[in-house]
Amino acid sequence: MLAAASTAGAITPYAPTTVAADAGTVTRIAHWQIQDSTKAQQRGAEISAADFSTQGWYAASARATVMAALLENGLYPDVFHSDNLTAVQVPDGSGNLVVTPWWYRSEFVLGARVPGQRTRVRTNGVIAAADLWVNGHLVADRSAIAGAYPVNEFDVTPWVHAGRNVIALRVHPADPRQSLSIGWVDWNPTPPDNNMGPWRGVDIVQSGPVALGDPQVETALSDDHARAALTVRVEARNLDTVAHEVTVSGRVADVPLARTVTLAPGQMQELTFAPEDTPGLVLAHPRLWWPAGMGEQPLYALALRAAVGGADSDRAATAFGIRSVVSDLTAEGYRRFSINGQPLLIRGAGWAPDMFLRDDPARLETEFAYVRNLGLNTLRTEGKLEDQRFYELADRDGLLILAGWECCDMWESAAQTGGVPWEAHDFDVAQASMATEARLLRNHPSVIGFLIGSDNAPPPALARLYLDALHAAHWSLPVISAAADKPAEGLGPSGMKMAGPYDWVPPAYWYADKLGGAFGFDSEVSAGADIPRMEDLQRMLSEQEQEALWKLPLQRQYHASAAWSPFAVLTLFDQALARRYGAPSGLADYVAKAQLDNYDNTRAQFEAFNARMDADQPATGVIYWMLNNAWPSLHWHLYDYDLHPAGAYFGAKKANEPLHIQYAYDSREVVLVNHTLRQVEGLRATLRVRDLSGAVRYQRQVNDIALAGNHTRRIATLPPPTDLSTTYFVELDLASADGAALGRNVYWLSTRADVLDWEHSNWYATPSSQDADLRGLSTLPQVSCQVEAASRREGDQELTTVTLSLPAGAAGPAVFQHLTLRDAAGQPLVPVLWDDNDVTLWPGESLVLHARHPRAAAAAVVEIEGWNSPLVRLPQAAPATTH
Repeated sequence: MLAAASTAGAITPYAPTTVAADAGTVTRIAHWQIQDSTKAQQRGAEISAADFSTQGWYAASARATVMAALLENGLYPDVFHSDNLTAVQVPDGSGNLVVTPWWYRSEFVLGARVPGQRTRVRTNGVIAAADLWVNGHLVADRSAIAGAYPVNEFDVTPWVHAGRNVIALRVHPADPRQSLSIGWVDWNPTPPDNNMGPWRGVDIVQSGPVALGDPQVETALSDDHARAALTVRVEARNLDTVAHEVTVSGRVADVPLARTVTLAPGQMQELTFAPEDTPGLVLAHPRLWWPAGMGEQPLYALALRAAVGGADSDRAATAFGIRSVVSDLTAEGYRRFSINGQPLLIRGAGWAPDMFLRDDPARLETEFAYVRNLGLNTLRTEGKLEDQRFYELADRDGLLILAGWECCDMWESAAQTGGVPWEAHDFDVAQASMATEARLLRNHPSVIGFLIGSDNAPPPALARLYLDALHAAHWSLPVISAAADKPAEGLGPSGMKMAGPYDWVPPAYWYADKLGGAFGFDSEVSAGADIPRMEDLQRMLSEQEQEALWKLPLQRQYHASAAWSPFAVLTLFDQALARRYGAPSGLADYVAKAQLDNYDNTRAQFEAFNARMDADQPATGVIYWMLNNAWPSLHWHLYDYDLHPAGAYFGAKKANEPLHIQYAYDSREVVLVNHTLRQVEGLRATLRVRDLSGAVRYQRQVNDIALAGNHTRRIATLPPPTDLSTTYFVELDLASADGAALGRNVYWLSTRADVLDWEHSNWYATPSSQDADLRGLSTLPQVSCQVEAASRREGDQELTTVTLSLPAGAAGPAVFQHLTLRDAAGQPLVPVLWDDNDVTLWPGESLVLHARHPRAAAAAVVEIEGWNSPLVRLPQAAPATTH
């Protein structure tokens, strides 16, 4: 499904939350009212009283941080433009939002009380800590509710009643350098509130005297995949002051379960159903869950009921998948993953939530659709860990999740010289965080491991704490010491490398056998700057910043990185762009050249790892840094904050095709890549070298090619470039035995090679001692493509088909033709899923491209603009409807 992305920031009207009455229900507090404690100076007992007046407070949605709530109320309408964020203060202008606690207050309505009924408040993580009050009673203070991730439950039955009840949180200021919360390092500016608030929401939980919690299904798949043994666990807790006999029953994968136990007052017992006592828990011929592109993603269900005295007391349920995850080290010591016995190349990117942690389900759906469209199979979450819905989408879509803690703040200060020392309370919060995340992640087939460190491995005491918490949660997946090449006690080598680059390098870099080249598992790496398209730049940058972008490569850009970071300027990228493509003549020329570079470089990064995925010394994983941004940025993304795909997106999409033909910059080899598990036969590849005019100077066809699933094959080596224009093209076409097109890839290359100056490498870049000369592209004659377009409606979606044709008499090729769909007001139709874009045509050639997008209110306009083609807009007729 492709969801129309909603816009975070609408004002949320306050209303009391009606709590479902049945046992086993969980009701999210739907709305809050919030206020700075310097304005609301009353005590918690008063603020949580029924007659307290909240006049002048701000309405906030369920998961709003302080800053997110103020944005919802329209206080700062344009914080993403230029450096406007630097001016954000509390409403009275007294200072930064981070310095004082804020109150969150809400009301919830309970029905008539039932004998034995218990009501609990569940906090799902609070940044940085909170005191909890209910109906005038202090339930828990900041020592009990601390940290971004720990889930805490409090039985508030003695203090609640039928009708309206009041809940209040006094949320304490956050500082990621001193608390286990969320920090942003150089990803984007620091939010003015440091993300303080109940960012994952607060729930009201109803049950009888015995509650069920944390259901788990652990699966063990036989080597031949013929059987899967299930082990079911669930916690049963007696919330009452008297003993109770409880019967826990239900079904898992349609296998019945039942157990009766007696629990003493306050007792918690973990109930386990295993094949030894429930023979039906060995499933024959289970349906296996596979990563995207390798198979289907079937899910099974567990549903349990607790009954006391014949009456329902609680319910628990979870979905799960059956698959095996194995992680080992190659002979060279690099991390390698196998799913269901199949080793696979991890092709992923780093995930970023919204900078203010705003909850937007439609946008999340869209971003997952983009990941599928890109052909990626993995997301890495370095901190900023998400909630249940994120992992449910990953399960549904077959996207692997490599989760872990973040770098460079309190989470790693215990491992860093000069970091903030940890106190006993910090270890308690870390243990609770690990336990919570383990319980959240362990049932999801998409999750393949946890990195207990990022740039640094945790010190011995903390590593043991994490491992103990994981063991207590029956964690069965790989645990990795760090995303860098650093071991942790009890785990050994990480098998990962974090060798950079993070800033510009030429496409040839990725084929090297050193640093960030395509070997082993690179946990975060890219060539840095990713420049959005023109209208997105104009939306995020002031006119002065736009001018500096192409004129002043040494000037800091606020939308690049933090001021202290080497990425605060785009110097390396801008200088390389000028050397390779020619000095930009204006912003439009700069953006056009940036799109060429971003496409070429991103494609090369993924293709280099493709080429070596089954080599003697294999490339086992690459995480592009990053997938997306937390705010509009000039760095590190495959699509920008406005969800507008540009050069990097389509370069990555091209490289990650399931069946792909590619060119190797180091050896001039043509390589076929098959990311599916299906062997293909009878392939035909046509290889052409063209000069700058588009004339064919070399051609070869390779026929009857067989390619095994999950493998590569080198089918030819192109001759060294001789008697060619300095800038030239390589065109690779792949077809089936009957001639049906399967793939197409066009490169712009130079007879002058890029040469890396390895001796002067640093942690984020390697300079070049010689650059490819691609300036010939600027001499291409102007040509125009003919365009035809039609749309048809398919439910709430539209499928637009565009045919591009370059007349046979054209003076040269039409290079890098970019298609955009616009609504009647001229705004880009996003989200949009193209099957290809940024394409090059030769005289006499036609290409058919497809785009899927939400239905437009009126007929869309197709816009095409190329490297050497004028802008053309083509209005469409109203789309036809199909059923």
